[in-house]
Amino acid sequence: MHASPFRSLLPAATGLALLWSSIGAEAAPKATRVYLGTYASETSRGIHMAAWDPATGVLGEPELAGETASPSFLALTPDRKFLLAVNENGTETQPGGAISSWGIDAATGRLTRRSEQPSQGGAPCHVSVSPDSRTVIIANYGGGSFASYRLEADGVLSAPVTFVQNKGQGSLDRQSKPHGHSGTFSPDGRFAFFCDLGLDRIFGRRVIAETSALEPLTVPDATVKGGSGPRHFAFHPSLPTAYVINETSSTMTTLAFNAQNGELKPVQTLSTLPAAVTDRNSTAHVAVHPSGKWVYGSNRGHDSIARFIVDPSTGWLRFAEAAPSGGKVPRNFGIDPAGEWLLAAHQESNSVVVHKIDPSTGALTPAGSTATVGKPVCVVFY
Repeated sequence: MHASPFRSLLPAATGLALLWSSIGAEAAPKATRVYLGTYASETSRGIHMAAWDPATGVLGEPELAGETASPSFLALTPDRKFLLAVNENGTETQPGGAISSWGIDAATGRLTRRSEQPSQGGAPCHVSVSPDSRTVIIANYGGGSFASYRLEADGVLSAPVTFVQNKGQGSLDRQSKPHGHSGTFSPDGRFAFFCDLGLDRIFGRRVIAETSALEPLTVPDATVKGGSGPRHFAFHPSLPTAYVINETSSTMTTLAFNAQNGELKPVQTLSTLPAAVTDRNSTAHVAVHPSGKWVYGSNRGHDSIARFIVDPSTGWLRFAEAAPSGGKVPRNFGIDPAGEWLLAAHQESNSVVVHKIDPSTGALTPAGSTATVGKPVCVVFY
């Protein structure tokens, strides 16, 4: 194996692990409900919810929790009081979208709309909430932009605090203009990182916690190989490492993270597919197992969940397998807080399939539970 630049960062990694573990020191309660983001269809009219049994892995029948137009991506505030959704409800004549906030009835799971703001760009496709539950960031795919909002204590969203319109183009036909695809906070909430599929770049910003404003960093933006199309992004829970899944090249890139200045440096890129596979494919989502031992990514076309083994000293990856996801076009998936189950949402087969995670290897096994809902594209445990 190649020598890793991470080894020089191991002392910093130890301190960072203590810092980040203290951030999440209070264990999350066992999830008993799942919220599902969907695209509008004959059988889906908004955010759905389903009962969840963490002991057996049985997912109940989904029902409508809050009616709203195409809530394609969801995010739960860390204080568990509110749910955020981006609404891909633009039209040809009005290409913009929206972001909406929802209060959660903890007893019933029902949602009550608290506020809605314009997304400032077409096809908003991703939303994240800061660790203090006060800053919300979104990415606009069609608009090629990103924005931040202030979430007040009552769950009401402010007008956009910071809005950034990206400019430029990449090397592929799909990259003729910017395409913002996700925004992700660092575990301590000091930084936010935005993937732009059209520009093959990951934009870093400093988060001003008191105002929810975003400020440029003094370090260069991270770039991936031309034509990769970075889509979703995730941090390792204890190492100074992050991972970005690249949609158009079907690859996973490992990045070294400097927690002091926010700099990201790509250090490794691997395919999300077995060597012999030639299926037409694009990737979608990435998630790190709570233990930090495995990284997972979804393949659309090959219709599988790729699993990578994490080197505990460096954060580098080793491809293990791409297991069948159990449906067609696994747009998104969620890992339960205890790390025992993975739920894969299939946009084209209208199904959410439960997989058991082997506690020793991280391998996935179908658990025999499947829920039906129209065009599911996001999974959030509650």
